Formats: sequence, structure tokens, C-alpha cells
Amino acid sequence: MLFLGLSMLTKLLLGFPFMVVLLGSLILYFWIYMPGFNMHVLVQQVVSGIKPPALVAVPMFILGANIITSGKAAEKLINMVKSFVGHLPGGLPITTNASCTMFGAVSGSTQATVAAIGGTMRPMLLQAGYPSSFTLGLIINSSDIAFLIPPSIGFIVYGVVTGTSIGKLFLAGIGPGILIFLLFSLYSFLYSKYKKVGQLPKASWSERVNAIKEGMPVMGFPAIIVGGIYAGILSPTEAAAAAVAYAIFLELVVYRSLTVTSLIDSFLQTGVITGVVFILVGAGQVLSWMLSFLRIPQQVLGPLFGADPTYITVILIIVVSYFVACMFVDPIVAIYVLSPIFAPYVIQAGVDPILLGVLVTLQAAVGSATPPFGCDIFTAQLIFRRPYLEVIGHTPPFILILILVTIILVAFPQIALFLPDTALL
Repeated sequence: MLFLGLSMLTKLLLGFPFMVVLLGSLILYFWIYMPGFNMHVLVQQVVSGIKPPALVAVPMFILGANIITSGKAAEKLINMVKSFVGHLPGGLPITTNASCTMFGAVSGSTQATVAAIGGTMRPMLLQAGYPSSFTLGLIINSSDIAFLIPPSIGFIVYGVVTGTSIGKLFLAGIGPGILIFLLFSLYSFLYSKYKKVGQLPKASWSERVNAIKEGMPVMGFPAIIVGGIYAGILSPTEAAAAAVAYAIFLELVVYRSLTVTSLIDSFLQTGVITGVVFILVGAGQVLSWMLSFLRIPQQVLGPLFGADPTYITVILIIVVSYFVACMFVDPIVAIYVLSPIFAPYVIQAGVDPILLGVLVTLQAAVGSATPPFGCDIFTAQLIFRRPYLEVIGHTPPFILILILVTIILVAFPQIALFLPDTALL
């Protein structure tokens, strides 16, 4: 296993795509240490990883996000929020937080949120006097709320791997997502008061009314996705299809920004992104199978958990494991690899699978914005063309807030469980 770890780390440092890091290292390991191994098994494991029908929702939500990102919805959403809070201390960062939270109900993707909201908000924040590093840390970490607000690709993957209701996971993410938004906004308010930056002129009520008229149609997405699932009308896959249909209607009829060219581009981008996601899912399945095949979990986790693991012990070990893993690997891979390994101990300790899904997905979101290899860090580098150290410079305060939210959820699980417990699923 030392060879496998060194091989993956070397490929990461050399800048290989993560799918090559995983699959290339696994193939090299079997070729050197198990030369008689039938490589067809790896192909079978990749295919089995992407076979679950629930994964159909992933490309649908990605397509909906691409259509919206190419149109005017993000701009209208930002203007609506800004008209109400822009004049407050921290108004622009709060607008960023709120817009990321709401856009998460459209995309379910942290990277899409970084691109759509960050591309619009960062110039405004810089013009208002905020340091560049603060704007980058704010955008990266606020985009993590999209990983908790439905539709979340993280919840879909976790639900597929563990057999947990994806609809209930979607609903369970809403409370924690709102809590993160409130704490991020409080920090933004205090930071802006201390630095004396970031207040805009107060919008008139006529401007606010106009902003609501233009931005409110975007809120049809959470109404369709959350409302449909909560009422038991739509399954997650059906909600994904409905979201795509609404995205086309919104950009074509309401905002009139959708063209044949942009629609074709959205389909093409969806194909590329879906291909990457599904290869990562397949690679995660292969790595999970390999670890089980070599009995690594039994050798490592048995002594770690002990004969009779307690509820808190299981929660603590799992949370720390996902947090650390997602600093180095893609969250989708971490969820796919670690979830089956921890499953026996979760059942033994009686941990609620819905609550655990929220905690796991939250750690995946935190890890994706945490050095050294958090994927959102490199997304921000690519989009904003800023140095690595500048991108990560102001992430610690936000990461501490996300750790605080984790502690709050363990102490008060009903923040996550209230909606799924009352839903008509």
C-alpha cells in the first residue's frame, strides 16, 4: 500500500488529472505486485460503480446548472439579494453568501457556484475595498453551501453508495446549509465593520420591487426540487428532469437569453463534466473494491474503533477521516471509497444514516476548500488567475466556522433531521 500511496502522491504533484492518479496507480500496482491479476475485473468494477439508476440525476442537474450559468439567472439573483442587503455593513459579502446558497438550489455543484457567483461578485467586492484574499476565501467557502443545499451531487453519490434515501438527504441538507449561511454572514458583517469597507448606497423600494420581479423566477428551482420532493410528488430523478425543463423555460421565455448555440454548448459541457464525474465514480468504486479485496479496512479500523465502538467515537473518526481525505482527493471519490468501509461500524453504533450523510457531505465540502489539494482551490485559481497562496490566504476563518457547524450538528441533530422526519416520502 505504501507504493500505491507514493504513486498517487507523485502523480498529484506532477499535475495529472485525478482520474489518472487513481486508475493509473491502481493498474500499476496490480501489474507490479499481482502480475497474474485479471484486469477485466477493474473494468467490471468501474461499470458497476456507474450503473445505479439514481445517478441519472447527476447529468440532469449538471445540465440545468450549465443552462442557468450561461444565461442571466445568476445576475438577476445577485441583484435581487443586493438590493436588500447591499447597504448594510458586509452587504456585498452577505450578498455573496446568500447568492451561493440560492444558486446551490439550482446547481448542486460547488465548482459551478464558484464560476457563476464568483465571476460576478469578485469584481464588486474588490471595487468596494475588500482584500483579494478575502474575496477568494469567501467565494470558495460560500460555494460549499451548494454541496448541502439540494440538489447536491454529494448527497446523490452518498445515497447511491449507502442505500440511503436521496430525497431525505436532500431535505436534511437545508437546515445545515442555512446555518452555514447565517454564520458566514455574521462573520462577514463583523469583518466589514472592523475593516470599514463594503457598504453600497441603499436601494429605493422601486429598485427593490423591480429586482424582485426579475429575480424571483429563479426561486422556482427550490420550489420545484425541494417542494416536489418534500410533498412526495417527485423523486430526485424526476426533480432533476423538471429542473432542466424549468431552466430552459426560464432562460428561453422569461429572460430570453438562451440561444441555439448556448444550448448546444450547455449540452457539450454537460457531457464533458458528466464524463469526468462518472470516471471518478467508477475509479472510486475500483479503489473501494481493492481495499476490501486486500482486507485493508479490517487491519486498520478494527483496532481503531475497538470491540464496542461508541456513538461519539464512530462520529468523530468518520468526520475526521472524511475531512482529511477530501483535502487530498475529490469528494466524490472519498464518499465512494470510505462509506462502504465505515458502514459496519455505523450500523453497530446506531448512527442515523441521514445525519451521517449530512456530516459526511459537509466534511467533503470543507475538505474541497482546504489546502493542500482541495478541488475548489484549483477551480478558483483557474477562474480568477490568482496565485495558490493568495487563494488559500483567508480560508482558515471560514473553515473554523464549518468545523463549528459540524459540532453543532452532532449536538443538535434535529437541525438536519426535522424536514426529512416530517416529509411525505
